[in-house]
Amino acid sequence: MLWQGRGLRKPTGGKYHKFRDKRKRELGRIDVLPTIGEEEERKVIRVMGGNRKVKAVKLKFVNVKVGKKVKRVEIKKVIDNPANRHYKRMGILTKGAVVETELGKVKITNRPSQEGFANGVLIK
Repeated sequence: MLWQGRGLRKPTGGKYHKFRDKRKRELGRIDVLPTIGEEEERKVIRVMGGNRKVKAVKLKFVNVKVGKKVKRVEIKKVIDNPANRHYKRMGILTKGAVVETELGKVKITNRPSQEGFANGVLIK
């Protein structure tokens, strides 16, 4: 499991004294990296406070704002992904990724791995 608590060492190299054990709320989760494919599955996770988070595993469409309307267009391929240079080759969709669609190049403006869908804007 991933632990997102404070580290054991100070910036000077000395040790922090442990004042309590780890808490369940400090645990992290393994990243879900959405790829291009048939939208067959989404992961629903219970988060703190009893809320739910929908994670997309595979995405086929992106909601693109064209003027005042929103169109749902198919994703062809990932052109660029500034989050990680290897994500372009692997076809992973994150916020800021540039994808090729029927309308042209689209930049993803939301976090598909946190929301379960992809929104984007056209790049000129």
